[in-house]
Amino acid sequence: MKQQEATLVLIKPDGMKKSLTGNILTKLSEAKLIIVGAKVVKPTRELAEDHYRHLKDKPFFGEIIDYIQGKKHGHPYDRILAFVYVGDNAIEKVRKIVGATNPEEAEPTSIRGAYGRILTSGIFENVVHASSDSTDAQREIKLWFKPDELVMELYPAKAASANGQPANLWA
Repeated sequence: MKQQEATLVLIKPDGMKKSLTGNILTKLSEAKLIIVGAKVVKPTRELAEDHYRHLKDKPFFGEIIDYIQGKKHGHPYDRILAFVYVGDNAIEKVRKIVGATNPEEAEPTSIRGAYGRILTSGIFENVVHASSDSTDAQREIKLWFKPDELVMELYPAKAASANGQPANLWA
């Protein structure tokens, strides 16, 4: 059995546009995990490219960057909701609830199976992102959240200052 672990969940712009936030959070509550971070983010191009850096050589990279930035959905759907969940087997539990990346391959009762779709361009509008493993989870959590935005310490941080104010940064 795995130890307590953390995972990142993003409700993407298509999930926001379809007003699925409540449905998604209700479904995720079945995992019996604890939310230790939550915020609304309007992703910059830099953040989007860093998040999807493993896909940078794919022909659809530009389109997926536009997708996560909400450019396909427009204002006010040009944002995402980011969450950090913690608990026993958090990654496995969340990924089971979220379902396969391809909505057509996802279990019909999963979030992606119920609400996702594939655009004619081939891009998956799968409404959520969930970390695939502990390495990705740590990288993604540090990318989307600052240490002080989480209500518990997940990874080492160091004291610093930003604009003359004390702040914590990832070590």
